Amino acid sequence: MISLKAYIATSLDGLIAKKDGSVDWLHSEKYHLENEDFGYEKFMKSIDCIVMGRITFETVLQFEPYPFENVPVIVVSNNPNYQIESKHQISVFTHSLRELIPFLESNQYQNVYVDGGKLIQSFLNESLLDEITITQIPILLGSGIPLFGGTDKEIDLKHRKTQTFPNGFVQTEYEIAK
Repeated sequence: MISLKAYIATSLDGLIAKKDGSVDWLHSEKYHLENEDFGYEKFMKSIDCIVMGRITFETVLQFEPYPFENVPVIVVSNNPNYQIESKHQISVFTHSLRELIPFLESNQYQNVYVDGGKLIQSFLNESLLDEITITQIPILLGSGIPLFGGTDKEIDLKHRKTQTFPNGFVQTEYEIAK
């Protein structure tokens, strides 16, 4: 059974990036805590692959060093001609999200990290996401790219836990009700 999980940070006003797509505010030195990664390393050790939206992936490709050297990444794109030349474990998926599940199963992936705002929204709208961890950063961006857009239906969440950090981060884990 595949478990599809999102792990993402937002501003307090629910934005994942500025209007231009930048996430520099996430890496501000004022938020740094010595020896604290907010559970990210533990989360990454629990996953088999990452399913990432194209825009998020193209942002990640600019990171030095490339952060997903040891985990396969599947880039989801609506463009059937989208291709990537890379030395990393990257594949492109251009079919429907419903077709993605059998693809993941055929590759024996069980714990999948879903990353990218629009992709997370799509997984929620298709009732495919199983859980989401949201870390709220104590900043109001005012405008930018929201984590959540409109949905076709209400989506019930079951609270698992909330943790606070000395730098003002508030991390909450939810199970998506099916």
